[in-house]
Amino acid sequence: MKHYYLRAKQLIETERDLSQMQIAKIIKEEFEIEDSLDAIRRNVTNWAKKDGDEHTALSDACNEFGIPISQVGHYWYKGKHISIHAKTEEKKTYLDLREEIIKAMQEHAPDYPKVYYTPYEESHLLVIDPADIHIGKLASAFETGESYDSEIAVNRVREGVNGILRKASGFKVDKILFVGGNDILHIDTPKRTTTAGTPQDTDGMWYENFLKAKKLYVEIIERLLHFAPVHFMYNPSNHDYTNGFFLADVIQTWFKNCSSVTFDCSISHRKYFKYGDNLIGTTHGDGAKNSDLPLLMAQESPSDWASTKHRYVYTHHVHHKVAKDFIGVTVESLRSPSGTDGWHHRNGYQHSPKAVEGFLHCKKNGQIARLTHIF
Repeated sequence: MKHYYLRAKQLIETERDLSQMQIAKIIKEEFEIEDSLDAIRRNVTNWAKKDGDEHTALSDACNEFGIPISQVGHYWYKGKHISIHAKTEEKKTYLDLREEIIKAMQEHAPDYPKVYYTPYEESHLLVIDPADIHIGKLASAFETGESYDSEIAVNRVREGVNGILRKASGFKVDKILFVGGNDILHIDTPKRTTTAGTPQDTDGMWYENFLKAKKLYVEIIERLLHFAPVHFMYNPSNHDYTNGFFLADVIQTWFKNCSSVTFDCSISHRKYFKYGDNLIGTTHGDGAKNSDLPLLMAQESPSDWASTKHRYVYTHHVHHKVAKDFIGVTVESLRSPSGTDGWHHRNGYQHSPKAVEGFLHCKKNGQIARLTHIF
């Protein structure tokens, strides 16, 4: 009923040469209605009369004083017995909203020209992994001996990525694996808590920090594309489980017209990337035990496991270096550039040094270098 009322209204407004009986016939055929043509015509007549009466006084007044009726949001009707304040409502269909959203997304997805890279006979993968940035964390030097806020977080990541690129400049790199997520944001709710509800000392509003993180990721990826194609691998994390996922999806959408960057932004807690004889896994580190990660890799990526010789899992979350060789897999946690807040300082969790880390992998020989930019 509702659908063919909208169709009838559309025909009344756009096809003014059609009679109400012709409109009724169109409605009957399009919607396969069993009612008689005369019954449908009476409904069409009533709807037209109702819509016409609803706006007659408003239309007459607008015509008299030269006011576009489409620009009227509120109006008063004052009669003999009653005074009414009414609000006009613009009715939009699902298709209208869908087209608006698609148009807006297309306008905000820049076009990137195709980049042609120099092929190398002997080349390397550069892993860049700014771990546990915590944009929005607040640390006071008065309490903890060091200051940390959103601006310091962003500047350290910029400096750290540039430092890794300088240290890797002597190597021929044909692919960059950039690891995102891993507590890029410090909180996940407007109440300044993590996803689980743990209160945090914070700097800035949640939406400001989200936009800072978005700008930072876009800036870094655009810089990395000057050197080699980029694969962005997102790790969900405990401080920003939802907002971190939304951020990764925004970044993927931003670069949807760029053929030189690929994405793995699923909500999966462990992800894998194959490069030559290397199989590289990444995970935040707040879930499965490190000792279980080798077997999980074998189970979750069996074909890549079987076709590689050098296997690594890079973890995060603990903010300090831990590395161990298991049978077939090396598991290594990464340092963080973030400062120590009040809670961690009180409990003695003082990670040092603060750093952004990267790794170089040879296609045949595995990890051949660790690159550390220390603050």
